[in-house]
Amino acid sequence: MSSGQDHNNYAKATGTPSAWRGYLPAIASFVLLIGGIAIDQLAPQFWQQPWWRMSWYLAAYLPVGLPVLVKAIKAIAKGDVFSEFFLMSLATIGAFFIQEYPEGVAVMLFYAVGELFQDAAVDRAKRNIQALLDVRPDTANVMRDGVPVETPAAEVKVGDTIRIRVGDRVPLDGKLLSDQASFDTAALTGESVPRTIVKEAAVLAGMIATDKVVDMEVTKPFGESSLARILDLVQNAAKSKSPTELFIRKFARIYTPIVVALAVGIVLVPMLIVEPYVFNTWLYRALIFLVISCPCALVISIPLGYFGGIGAASRKGILLKGGNYLDVLTKVNTIVMDKTGTLTEGVFAVQEVKPAAGITEGRLLGVVKAMETHSTHPIAQAVLKHPQGDAVGDATNVEEISARHARYGG
Repeated sequence: MSSGQDHNNYAKATGTPSAWRGYLPAIASFVLLIGGIAIDQLAPQFWQQPWWRMSWYLAAYLPVGLPVLVKAIKAIAKGDVFSEFFLMSLATIGAFFIQEYPEGVAVMLFYAVGELFQDAAVDRAKRNIQALLDVRPDTANVMRDGVPVETPAAEVKVGDTIRIRVGDRVPLDGKLLSDQASFDTAALTGESVPRTIVKEAAVLAGMIATDKVVDMEVTKPFGESSLARILDLVQNAAKSKSPTELFIRKFARIYTPIVVALAVGIVLVPMLIVEPYVFNTWLYRALIFLVISCPCALVISIPLGYFGGIGAASRKGILLKGGNYLDVLTKVNTIVMDKTGTLTEGVFAVQEVKPAAGITEGRLLGVVKAMETHSTHPIAQAVLKHPQGDAVGDATNVEEISARHARYGG
């Protein structure tokens, strides 16, 4: 059985399955195959010479068969003789040898279509993971002579100072130069409540500034940020093989040569014990055995199943570091959560108002809303959304002190 690299090579040879061009060879082969079968059944006299019929089916075979033949040759050159490419090439060339042209084309066509569908599934899973994680901005506002200059994030150097506006997502890892600021860290931690970061503390790519404009010094290049490492880890999660995948891979290395040896035996052994012996008949039976015994479906379905599971989980916002963790999850019977944003949404709401003696509920809410209008804190937003009470005027000289209270100056 070929490796995952061989499988990727096939995808490159036949085109990207997510693009329509990748299906053109299979479509051309299918049209020619159907046309050839129709002529065989309705107008066999069209084939004035035997080689006309062979040429027609050869033209149907090459769009899907040529990439496989090339990969089989390259695999053999690397010492991987018993690859799926070799087995499919052997079976289909054998079919042409005994003049079973339609079957030779059909087998290769079905194989090619299966590979396209499989690659499309993998591609879709990768896009799901990419969409979930790759939220890094493409540009950063780098301070040049006191002026922010929009620069591609990949070109920002370590030591540069960048400015993060309210609502902007941090493009690179760094340390905060401003006194303090509040950041939404949900993309990295799942925590919905903003986190207050003080001067010189680490700020990670993917965080979102929530309260004010801040400056930070870049400490890592774009490709080495925390978010970039998480993205790479999850996108390559399929490389972490589960025990099932490892067993199937070892099994294929033994099983495939045995299948080939048995196919050869089906052709040669009857020569000694069967009367009369017809070579083409037994070769045809050996080719059938070779196709139905090809382990590609078994060996590919296992890793594809794990990768599909990782991709499906990513659509639900669940990140898995490897296929082996899917096996671990099957044994879990108790889950303990302690993160806001995991089981709860972390959205605040005013449940009850208890004013002090002599103060009405409306008056209290009006004063508080006047002050909270200047804040972006989640609790402030919850107060402002409360249906009762209108803000009393416009508060001035409001200073928001993190983790304490708002001080009203007039």
